[in-house]
Amino acid sequence: MVSTPDFDPEVVHAELERVRADFHDLLGAADAEALARRTDGTRWTNEELLFHMLFGYLIVRSLLPLVRLFSRLPARVGRSYSRLLDVATWPFDQANYFGSVAGSRVFDHRRMAAKMDRTVAALHRSLDRETEQSLNAAMHFPARWDPFFRATMTVGEVYRYATQHYDFHHNQLTLGD
Repeated sequence: MVSTPDFDPEVVHAELERVRADFHDLLGAADAEALARRTDGTRWTNEELLFHMLFGYLIVRSLLPLVRLFSRLPARVGRSYSRLLDVATWPFDQANYFGSVAGSRVFDHRRMAAKMDRTVAALHRSLDRETEQSLNAAMHFPARWDPFFRATMTVGEVYRYATQHYDFHHNQLTLGD
């Protein structure tokens, strides 16, 4: 396993396992009333937000090949693509909201844990195949889309993104209220 100065794969592996276990705990402790309750600071219910938190990891699986591809293209291509996506922030926000509402109907609380398990396992396998060079591949990102997106992100930063996103939204859950 390779480690770069700013990125330690073992830390990411541990974060993935922490989140996986926490996600199981959240789902296991939530009853139907708690899952249907509104969250703090979002328009989602707890169940919808839990799906959105899972979705962050699903997105990472899609972003990793995209970063690898754009890192091989001229920087101006990635910059232009990122600017175009930033212009589409409002439609992205709508798709993000309604996608999580719909996603929570398909992957309800009974199916989310298994999907998280499969996704985290795939991220572990993917991370184990990374090299220092591949972890440092970077592309421009639509920074307006998410508070954890930066203007340019490396593959290593994309692996860490989902856990930042998860931890942020974890604080908005109202399962125990």
